[in-house]
Amino acid sequence: MDAVRVALLREVLAGTEWVQATRRFAGSLRAAVAPHGGGLLLVGSAAYEPWHLAAHLDDEAAWSGLPELSPTLVRHRVPGGAPTHLAVGLGRLAAAGRGETLLVVTPGQPGAGLLERVHDARRNGATVLALDGGDRDLHALAHDALAAPAAAPPDSGTGTPADLDLDTVQHLVSAAAGENSLPAPRRHRRFRDRLARIADALTEPPPPRW
Repeated sequence: MDAVRVALLREVLAGTEWVQATRRFAGSLRAAVAPHGGGLLLVGSAAYEPWHLAAHLDDEAAWSGLPELSPTLVRHRVPGGAPTHLAVGLGRLAAAGRGETLLVVTPGQPGAGLLERVHDARRNGATVLALDGGDRDLHALAHDALAAPAAAPPDSGTGTPADLDLDTVQHLVSAAAGENSLPAPRRHRRFRDRLARIADALTEPPPPRW
C-alpha cells in the first residue's frame, strides 16, 4: 500500500479512533527498537505468517533511514532452500533478550507453544508488542498491544469501516512507524541542502528485499 492509499484510508477513518491508535502503536514500536539500533523480531502463529508486514517494515526502514525498523521474520516452519533472511526458525526466540523487540502478529489465537516462547523472551528482557485480534493471554504478556477490529457489517453503527481488518491495520502501523520518526540531532543545514537530501531519497528507491 503506497503513501497515497494510506492517506486516503486515513481520510476515510477520520473521526474514528484508528488513525491515532495506529500512530500510537507505531510510536511504541519505534521507541522500542530505536535506542538499541535494531533487534526487531517479527513472528506470527503457526497458521499465519506476517509476510506483508515484514515487507512493508523493510521498505519503511529503507525509505525513512531507520534501519532498526527492518525486521527478522521468525517462521514456524522453514522450507528447505529458503534464503538466509527467510530461514529463521522459532529457536531464535529462545535467544531473544534485553535490547530486542518481539512483535507478535496474528488474527487468531497464537497457540500455547508460541505464548510460552513469548513469555520466555519477555522474562529474558525483550520488549513484547502484539498486533492481533485481541487475544487476552497474548495481551497480558505484551508491553503494548493493538487489537484489530472485529468484522462488522457496513450498517452496524460502529463508525468503523467493515473492511478495516488486521491487514489494513498493519499497513497503517508500518506507514506511521516510518513517517513519524524524529530526526536525529544534527547541525543546521541550509534549505538547499535539505531539498537535495529529499530529492535523493525520492529518486533512489531501495532494491526489493522480499
